[in-house]
Amino acid sequence: MHGECIDLHMHSHYSDDGEFSPAELVRQCAERGIKIMAISDHNCARANAEGAAAAAAAGITYIPSIEIDCTFAGVNFHVLGYGIDAASEDFAGIEQNIEAQGEKASHIMLEATRRLGFAITEADLNKLAEGMFHQSIWTGEMFGEVLLGKPEYAEHPLLMPYRPGGARSDNPFVNFYWDFYSQGKPCYAPIAFPTLPDTVALIHRNGGRAVLAHPGVNLKGHDELLEGLLKTGIDGVEAYSSYHTDDARRFYADKARAAGLFVTCGSDYHGKTKPSIRLGVHGCPLTDEEMLGELQSLL
Repeated sequence: MHGECIDLHMHSHYSDDGEFSPAELVRQCAERGIKIMAISDHNCARANAEGAAAAAAAGITYIPSIEIDCTFAGVNFHVLGYGIDAASEDFAGIEQNIEAQGEKASHIMLEATRRLGFAITEADLNKLAEGMFHQSIWTGEMFGEVLLGKPEYAEHPLLMPYRPGGARSDNPFVNFYWDFYSQGKPCYAPIAFPTLPDTVALIHRNGGRAVLAHPGVNLKGHDELLEGLLKTGIDGVEAYSSYHTDDARRFYADKARAAGLFVTCGSDYHGKTKPSIRLGVHGCPLTDEEMLGELQSLL
């Protein structure tokens, strides 16, 4: 594969669905031969100081980053901010806002899960959250992990697609989230996210470049929004993503370049919540040198 020495999208335990510490991610990147990395946690910039220090010791180029949830035309999107001042109070404010809303949303999700017919308790989720940074927030992936681990639901029809051999078993926890807890699904709990243009402006205000994350995921059913998204002031598009097919990678790369934007590559590695995703694997067809050319404004 090309471009495997670069991975600009991974999550540490400072994300509510990440598994590893920033130092452990650096260790894994070094083991895989990754030379340029970024830890892009959900609505949280805490990993960057730790990640940058560990990367410097390992001889890896580190780009400070964050992944911010936001909305455009009523649809939820993710925007990656690269080269940011990670110590800015703006990012601390985003973290505090989302964490406060997330705790309330967790209990809404719990009640919705019970309405599906599952006997799941706060204690079940609190036990799983032990040792996590965001212990008061329960994610859709956590609901999936708890329910799939309950022996009494071994044959439950709603869970069969996520068990080994099932149609959604490649990344069972996150697929369960997407199918039941994401926007428009039966257990979705709304959170008031900033708008995408405001998010882009915040990233720019803090010295960063704004990149539309994995558009093939968030644009499903909303393809008509792409042209408008490309005119919001974003700087780049994550065309090379582990979620995209080869055709999708070409499509988004062509669209980005036609709009004068650069492209990036990222695996969106999380650890146990997305076990089929591996560091450095994002389907980028460019050579390392070509990808470095795309990223000159970030380096």
